[in-house]
Amino acid sequence: MARSKYSFEKRQREKARQKKQEDKAARRKEAKLLKTDEGPVIHSEDPDISGLESDLQPLLKNTGNADQSEDESQ
Repeated sequence: MARSKYSFEKRQREKARQKKQEDKAARRKEAKLLKTDEGPVIHSEDPDISGLESDLQPLLKNTGNADQSEDESQ
């Protein structure tokens, strides 16, 4: 009667699972250390609009035309 390799294969899967968990824990620990070393990133201005120039037109001065048209309508 032949013996199955079930226990051997199961042990190999268990070793692989443990190795994967250890690697993942190491990556998490490294990422956590990098995060604390850098500190929060504070931008003085929005990076999306930095370097853009304003295309706004200057405001027109009130010439009083609006007042005259109101007086004429009354």
